[in-house]
Amino acid sequence: MRTTSRLTISASALWLLIGLLSGVMTTGCTPSNSRLEQIRARHQLRVATLNQPTTYYLGAHGAQGYEYRLASAFAERLGVQLVVLPLADIGELREALASGAADIVAAQLTADDSWRNSSMVSNTYRNVTQLVIQQRGARLARNIDDLRGKRLVVSEESPQLQLLTDLRGKNAPYLNWTELRREQADPLEWVASDDADCAIVDDSDFRFAQFTNPGTVVAFELPQKRSMQWMLPASAPELRDAVNRFFRDSERSGVLAKIEQESRDEVRNFEYLEAQQYQTDIAARLPALQAQFADAAQKYGLDWRLVAAVGYQESKWLADAQSDSGAKGIMMLTSGTAANLGVKDRSDASQSILGGAEYLARVREMIPARIPEPDRTWFALAAYNVGYGHLEDARVLAQSQGRNPDRWSDVKQALPLLAEERWYRTTKRGYARGWEPVKFVDQVQGFLSVLQWQQPGSGTPTDAAPVKAPRTPSPSPPG
Repeated sequence: MRTTSRLTISASALWLLIGLLSGVMTTGCTPSNSRLEQIRARHQLRVATLNQPTTYYLGAHGAQGYEYRLASAFAERLGVQLVVLPLADIGELREALASGAADIVAAQLTADDSWRNSSMVSNTYRNVTQLVIQQRGARLARNIDDLRGKRLVVSEESPQLQLLTDLRGKNAPYLNWTELRREQADPLEWVASDDADCAIVDDSDFRFAQFTNPGTVVAFELPQKRSMQWMLPASAPELRDAVNRFFRDSERSGVLAKIEQESRDEVRNFEYLEAQQYQTDIAARLPALQAQFADAAQKYGLDWRLVAAVGYQESKWLADAQSDSGAKGIMMLTSGTAANLGVKDRSDASQSILGGAEYLARVREMIPARIPEPDRTWFALAAYNVGYGHLEDARVLAQSQGRNPDRWSDVKQALPLLAEERWYRTTKRGYARGWEPVKFVDQVQGFLSVLQWQQPGSGTPTDAAPVKAPRTPSPSPPG
């Protein structure tokens, strides 16, 4: 079994930083101020969370995750900056809230008695399906009774532990399980390695984890959905009420649905064999190339994981790879592109990676600066694959159909039209195999996501630095 790397900062450094922030930002606040007034006075909302794909993590373009998006929207509603405090475990979350270091704990939590006795609890903002997971190829359980005699595993302090306890107390006294400590591998790894028969996880967790544990499948859904709440200081009724109004309004306006969809969009559906091979290649091939990806990315201002993901899509990280069209090397450069970049030996891993990173950086600079991340990078990847001119044709088509030419989700629908005569004959550059860049970007996004979860950190500013809630820019025409 392997352990999963996680992005953390030392507790002592974190508390020191929080203390400094508190001393600087709370000037003018008095003990009589409500917590909501203090937040507005310091112009910062401090949210403690866990570093997990479903809550908060650093992607190629900065912070991502469901809780990050939700907290950003709340901070924007209050008109303040968001400060994310990524902590190691539930105990540290409790300490941060009790000490006043955090205004809110937002970590996909379900309020149990210990939370309700020590803090205020918001209304439910999300209900998540619970899944029973087994190893691929095993005879699958279909209901709770089928779990009799099974080796169940669950993480300590997890909501699933409380769920199993409730099930055993009601109508399944035969259930037994092993609690996994934080330093141990996660439940899905135990199932994938045949050290356990079953695990119970959130549907949202499984969508992310299936790529790192492709040998696992869903056996069945539990009838009980898990509700999620934010935890607030025990003496902060005004803040709790503001959060509850925000949740209510966000549900009515569609903000919660949008955040849910954005979180789902982070997950790419790899086929089982592809995901399995990718994990093998990460272990066997990436270590020898990682430093070269990092050096090239630093030179051209890119995230090394993005460059590595492009390289994997192009060649599966094989230096001697070659396509039918004559492209060669890890980044599959054509002879003309290589010559333009000064790459003399396309089969040399270092030269190929440097050349590919430079080419990607050049293409990205061509994308209008008004287009925000991550869409700007998705456009760059599409142009890397099909050419900048054809990408512009697709953006013009998207705009002519009433779509946003600065949004990748809209332009990706227009790109395949470049292969249809009634559409490409109206464009400046004519026919293109428009479905290929869509597939290329989808694949790179998937490979990138796995590297982000398994290889955290990209030279991004410290997690605890203030992060201003993003604002949606107005669309503008191509060109």
